[in-house]
Amino acid sequence: MTYKPKSEFLHVMVSRGYYNDCSDLEGLDEMMMAGVVPTYIGYDATAQSLHVGHLLNIMMLRWLQNTGHQPITLMGGGTTKVGDPSFRSDERPLLDAAQIDANIAGMKDVFAKYLTYGDGPTDALMLNNAEWLDDLNYLDFLRDIGRHFSVNRMLSFDSVKSRLDREQSLSFLEFNYMILQAYDFLELHRRYNCGLQMGGSDQWGNILNGVDLTRRVLGDTVHAFTTPLLTTSDGKKMGKSAGGAVWLNADLLSPYDFWQFWRNSTDADVGRFLKLYTELPLEECERLGALEGSEINDAKITLANEVTKLCHGAEAAASAEKTAREVFEKGGTGDDLPTLTLAPGDFSDAGMSMVQIFVKSGLVASGKEAKRLIAEGGAKLNDEPVTNAGQMVTADMFTEPQKLSAGKKRHALVRTGA
Repeated sequence: MTYKPKSEFLHVMVSRGYYNDCSDLEGLDEMMMAGVVPTYIGYDATAQSLHVGHLLNIMMLRWLQNTGHQPITLMGGGTTKVGDPSFRSDERPLLDAAQIDANIAGMKDVFAKYLTYGDGPTDALMLNNAEWLDDLNYLDFLRDIGRHFSVNRMLSFDSVKSRLDREQSLSFLEFNYMILQAYDFLELHRRYNCGLQMGGSDQWGNILNGVDLTRRVLGDTVHAFTTPLLTTSDGKKMGKSAGGAVWLNADLLSPYDFWQFWRNSTDADVGRFLKLYTELPLEECERLGALEGSEINDAKITLANEVTKLCHGAEAAASAEKTAREVFEKGGTGDDLPTLTLAPGDFSDAGMSMVQIFVKSGLVASGKEAKRLIAEGGAKLNDEPVTNAGQMVTADMFTEPQKLSAGKKRHALVRTGA
């Protein structure tokens, strides 16, 4: 890229690795130099929490606010009823209004940790597109908005084309999603003077639709900005771990497990993740990312602490690090480890198998996985190998918490309670 942004926000985006594409980088730069730019990212309410895969664009909104602009978190109360088909092989399950509202409530808790909401010129706004989508008149919408969309062009977008090329069904409901997303941008510009939509590179076509629709309907210029589709250095999608999604809500994933996810980053990812997911100075991110040997572990701890501070607070980060040191360096159990509490009635007369214990703890997803872990020597109880998948244990063995380990990095406590 030859153009060097002058505005503080775009300078941060480019220098820290957030930039993938922009509809008009120089034009957006000029707009951001001229004053506050309300900017939105949309979030469909498909789950009760956001996960690490969303964290990249949440950090973008945080940087946006810190550099003097206004973030808009747009909750998809309306579009969730349709479902984004982008790069999916099947249709999303349709959720009812009550489930959508419950999911939005869970997601709001995350945003409040990263953004300041209020009535000031750079205070964040939280909006719901159901406000303008729920009561649309279908015929008026087709006449006023639908006429600006070419089906030929819509069919050419990768998100649609990939489904059709694989001869996988794409419902008319899903096909409408890109029109509704474009309409969101138009409405946000009309109501709140929103000048920019940001998202991942998989949303590029959808965002450009909104840029084009706003120009056609109002004659105004707005902008699109996308980030790279982020994967780990070994090619895995960000936001996934051996135990499933890495949720940002503490009631779905403990702060300790969240901390461990970042502590377990591969060496090659540390420098890049520090730039994207922390607010440490760029020079410090580069210094830490360049460390080698045992020193890179210190950088990983810094990464885990900084990301966990933003998501769960400084106390949770310090507690997670303390627990990790007790578990790994001192051979202890650590107070913050995820805990499975079993009732005496959960045990049969013969007890409970170690396979069941591992599954109930959440360290493995199935009995088959537990048996494989045991066969490969990765299962331990209080740091002693579990060698017999059929081994039975009784309730009285867990009156004091016992440490369960799956490999070197995943641990849990098991105890019995009333």
